[in-house]
Amino acid sequence: MLDFLLAPLTYPFIQRALIASVLVGGLCAIVGCYVVLRGMAFLGDALAHAILPGVAIAFIAGGDLFVGALIMSIVAAIGIGALSHGGRVREDTAIGIIFSGALALGVVLISSARSYQADLTHILFGDVLGVSDRDLILTIGLGLAVLAAIALLYKEFLIFTFDPTFAATLRLPVGVLRYLLMILLAVTVVVSLQTVGVGLVAAMLVTPAAAASLLTRRLSRMMIVSAAIGMSSSFVGLYLSYYLYVSAGASIVLTCTALFVLALIVSPHDGLLARRRMERPS
Repeated sequence: MLDFLLAPLTYPFIQRALIASVLVGGLCAIVGCYVVLRGMAFLGDALAHAILPGVAIAFIAGGDLFVGALIMSIVAAIGIGALSHGGRVREDTAIGIIFSGALALGVVLISSARSYQADLTHILFGDVLGVSDRDLILTIGLGLAVLAAIALLYKEFLIFTFDPTFAATLRLPVGVLRYLLMILLAVTVVVSLQTVGVGLVAAMLVTPAAAASLLTRRLSRMMIVSAAIGMSSSFVGLYLSYYLYVSAGASIVLTCTALFVLALIVSPHDGLLARRRMERPS
């Protein structure tokens, strides 16, 4: 068993991949609690796809793809907030407009760059085994910044998440909190791209938090349980990908999905076992 755990760690790229995937798993899970409670799953998916123009522009300009993705993701988040501000456009409509427009722009830019020889599969499905020292430093730095913002504004985000009207009566800056939450989500999405990619990042935001919501009702405990699920899924999924020679990002998401199914079964409130006990005649 010890050899099973230590053998992959003899490779430096596996060590970097493990640190990055576990950090991203915990980060996505914590931010995902707000995503699930506020019904922002579509927003997370939209921001993930909205990075394509940023990646394309950064490549054409000879810049950093990571920075291009980060800037475009934040711009998309602010754009969605601006379109839906004041109820002029419904938020889901604004998300659909930005999502489709950014995706189309990204496809046009990529197709126009004739010399673009980079493999886009690592953007779509992640390339955690290709994490460099620089990528790891950026992941750790941005991840800690997001977690610090959540810790500092925990009470404000708590009130805003469950009762925006009450938050407004307390004179909390509801608009600022809304934009800030979107920006934190955008940063989280970009940080996660190297690990699970555009196609799977929404799953890492939603699945651990959804599983945790079945096991506990309090937000603080939900975040802890969600982080444990996300981090353990990343750890187990990476090892499965190493020994089974399959995609790391997909393995992580499938492990997370399996834990969600387990939570759905054993949940003390809404689980299948609890419902059977309630339906059983006394």
